[in-house]
Amino acid sequence: MAHIQLKTAIPGPKGQAILERRKNALPSGLAKSTEVAVERAEGALVWDVDGNQLIDFAGGIGMINVGHCNAQVVNAIKEQVDKYIHTCSLVTTIEPYIELAELLNSVTPGDFPKKTLLANSGSEAVENAVNIAKYYTKRNAVLCFEGAYHGRTLLTLSLTSKYALFKKGFGSYVSDIYRIPAPNMYRKEEGMSEEQYIQFCIRNLERAMIAQVDPESLAAIIIEPIQGEGGFLPIPTPFLQKLRELCDKYGIVFIADEIQCGAGRTGKLFAIEHTGVVPDIVVSAKSIGAGMPISAVTGRAEMMDAPHLGGVGGTYGGSPVACVAAIEAIKQLKSEAFLNRAIEVGQIISSTMNGWKSKYRAIGDVRGAGSMQLVEFVKDRDTREPDMEFAMEVIKDATSKGLILIRAGLYSNCIRLLPPVVITDEQLKEGLEVLEGAIARAQERRGG
Repeated sequence: MAHIQLKTAIPGPKGQAILERRKNALPSGLAKSTEVAVERAEGALVWDVDGNQLIDFAGGIGMINVGHCNAQVVNAIKEQVDKYIHTCSLVTTIEPYIELAELLNSVTPGDFPKKTLLANSGSEAVENAVNIAKYYTKRNAVLCFEGAYHGRTLLTLSLTSKYALFKKGFGSYVSDIYRIPAPNMYRKEEGMSEEQYIQFCIRNLERAMIAQVDPESLAAIIIEPIQGEGGFLPIPTPFLQKLRELCDKYGIVFIADEIQCGAGRTGKLFAIEHTGVVPDIVVSAKSIGAGMPISAVTGRAEMMDAPHLGGVGGTYGGSPVACVAAIEAIKQLKSEAFLNRAIEVGQIISSTMNGWKSKYRAIGDVRGAGSMQLVEFVKDRDTREPDMEFAMEVIKDATSKGLILIRAGLYSNCIRLLPPVVITDEQLKEGLEVLEGAIARAQERRGG
């Protein structure tokens, strides 16, 4: 039996009514990738309010690695709600906060004493990480990268790239932030081999330490080991090694933003583990909470202890309900079976989409790591001119056929695949067939 079962158009009558209510009640700046109005979800499936059954390839933007309504997570939440919902970690001590911190301290990269601070969102975690780095180093400058997404608070929006979509109209921004290009192997300099291009990027980094900022003024370097919003760009190991070298030489705090690429998505619990580079601070969120709002800053104990008493924390940080969800999620995320499944899912996606390259000229690149995979659309394979309209056309078509998708990329010309890792092979292949059909129809509309 097909897992996609459509009873109405998407949206159907009930969905249209809810979308109209959304239009009237919510700000227009709150974007939505699809017209799906959800009633319930389980595993990799979503049911809308009109009774349509869909396959989810977006996973809440990578928030549902262990699947929608994961049974162990749901049971942990129910048990905790029956005990107490909130007493505030600034007022009382709650064991779930401590247990989750101990767990994160043990599973993050690095064989050194660590401590963990909990918050509610990725933005909060990034902001805390940078503030801790500033306090520890007694410096103000931060280095970040083009294509990065770190959040929407004032500080994290200042760090975020992709100006028109996220930053337009919200300035001015935090000072002492410096941004340089991140390596993009698909769009490397013409005529360069991959190795030559990586060395070119390293030379640009070294030049920035002279032309833009004194490395002895840098409090932190923050980077996503695999850029998420930027287009699933894995940062080459030699480049990350160079960052680590700079941080060691000049006393800079190395912050790895693992919010989207972490939580077992790539076949390692944290994406940076593929490189052997050990950051000083790891920022995590999204799938560690299995859908609950929670984030974490885990780092070297001496750095985490730097701020004065009362200098960190928040009313809702470390909610016991969110903590127990994260504990159960991480137990699954770090298991060998889960990590192996992430690799299997990624292999199915990658091999399938790479097979499309010879059939669909709009596909410029297929890339990613583990079950974090992406397809990039271009108007011309030689010039690699981005085709944003093609990507959106494919998403609208595929969603109408029962597949939930979202875009990505600096130019918004990519479709990112972040299905729950617990998705079955049958669901995965069915979703990929729907995606291919949408690509084929979009190409046909452009002349075959």
